Amino acid sequence: MYRSQIVGCGAYLPQRVVENTELSDLVDTSDEWIVERTGIRRRHIAAAGETTCDLAHAAALKALRRADVSIDEIDMIVLATATPDQTFPAAATTVQARLGMKHGSAFDVHAVCSGFIYALSVTDNFIRSGQVRSALVIGAETFSRILDWQDRSTCVLFGDGAGAVVLRQATANSKDPASARGILSTHLRSDGRYNCHLYVDGGPSSTQSTGYLRMAGREVFKHAVTNLAAIVREALEANNLSADAVDWFVPHQANQRILDATAKKLKLDPARVISTVADHANTSAASVPLALATAVDDGRIQPGQLLVLEAMGGGFTWGASVVRW
Repeated sequence: MYRSQIVGCGAYLPQRVVENTELSDLVDTSDEWIVERTGIRRRHIAAAGETTCDLAHAAALKALRRADVSIDEIDMIVLATATPDQTFPAAATTVQARLGMKHGSAFDVHAVCSGFIYALSVTDNFIRSGQVRSALVIGAETFSRILDWQDRSTCVLFGDGAGAVVLRQATANSKDPASARGILSTHLRSDGRYNCHLYVDGGPSSTQSTGYLRMAGREVFKHAVTNLAAIVREALEANNLSADAVDWFVPHQANQRILDATAKKLKLDPARVISTVADHANTSAASVPLALATAVDDGRIQPGQLLVLEAMGGGFTWGASVVRW
């Protein structure tokens, strides 16, 4: 039996930081209004000409260095993004070329804010099946490119960034699976009936243009709290674990109110929930690996600890993964 171990992680944020006060020059808003409703204080915005692949490449290099893994050892790259550089080819192939990888495979996964969890699940299954021994999983977004900067209900919520992890095949401990390092399980869900609540009003097939992000905030909030709590419970039950056994919950950083409401629904201590939304805002598929890398870098996440990663995004899509670090 094989298991995927996360042996390194890395993150990259664009240099430009946009504070809430700067947004008040664009739309009818204020720092107080944004913080009260979202918990967001600032976000990073990609520079002109800086693309999703640039961010993904930078995060991938950091993850490879920290894992002490050469690109020659990587068999597959899976990149989660809703904002690729081009309609095609896959952004992952651009990153593959920049890394100097001429073997293996590279492809994108598109599940919006749940993208990293989906990409992690896909890669984990490749490793468990024995088809792949080492892989690079990336979440990268430039949501600033699809925001309507006159819509205060959406433009204040999002930022740009990228995070990456290196997965390596290891032999699972069949006698005590929950004690061994690695991904214990992943759980994915979607419900396409709610497309109209969170979407981009464009696309190559429908309008031949990119369009802008549109969101029904109250509906998203309601479904997010319900769905995230349910998928976390499912993930814990699948591993015969209680919430008390989890050291850290690493959620998608949508906004602080969703994080707090989900924790309350699960009866979690907020101190065990990793939150980076104040500094990063919502970076979609990049948010979970960014939060993960932040908590690893500052020493909160330690080897042997139990983590639950979870996210929900447009579609709706949602998912969770239980990981022994």
